[in-house]
Amino acid sequence: MNDLALNPATTALLLMDLQPGILSRMPDADAFLAGLTRAREAARAAGVTVGYVRVALTAEEAAAIPPRSRFAGAAERLDASRPETQIDPRIAPADGEIVVRKKRVGAFSTTDLKEQLDARGIDTLVLAGVATSGVVLSTVRDASDRDYRLVVLEDGCWDSDPEVHQVLTAKVFARGGVTVTSIDDLIASIA
Repeated sequence: MNDLALNPATTALLLMDLQPGILSRMPDADAFLAGLTRAREAARAAGVTVGYVRVALTAEEAAAIPPRSRFAGAAERLDASRPETQIDPRIAPADGEIVVRKKRVGAFSTTDLKEQLDARGIDTLVLAGVATSGVVLSTVRDASDRDYRLVVLEDGCWDSDPEVHQVLTAKVFARGGVTVTSIDDLIASIA
């Protein structure tokens, strides 16, 4: 979509759940991150706000999770102190960029992300991350309810189920008013 019009001053690129423990599930994380790095560098050059979202739990947070929760068995895997839950060093944030740690799937409900975006005057979010059916879907729904304009990078998201990724990016997101585009088209629109 070459006619994608974004105002860099009011747009944020959110890179979500790009953590070694999550990226290790991908067949080619290096190539995936290379594309996202291109998008991030173009965003930075254009003056787009860049933000990072990671999922991790402290011991206290893990202990407070009800046994019925899908996060109940994730305490060790999502331990906030482990290197596997940090933002992957191949796409590490720069000083001054937004970084939030969430305790659930979506980027907003357990973080101060909205406050940080509001403080910067952001009204448009460009979303990328792993997994399309996890953090991306949850964040799309929540951000839509918060009245953000939404763009999803189709090739900047990944899901272990390619069919689910296809249905979400080709059908579900568009029906919800989300613009789905490619990394190349994003770069062209903000260059």
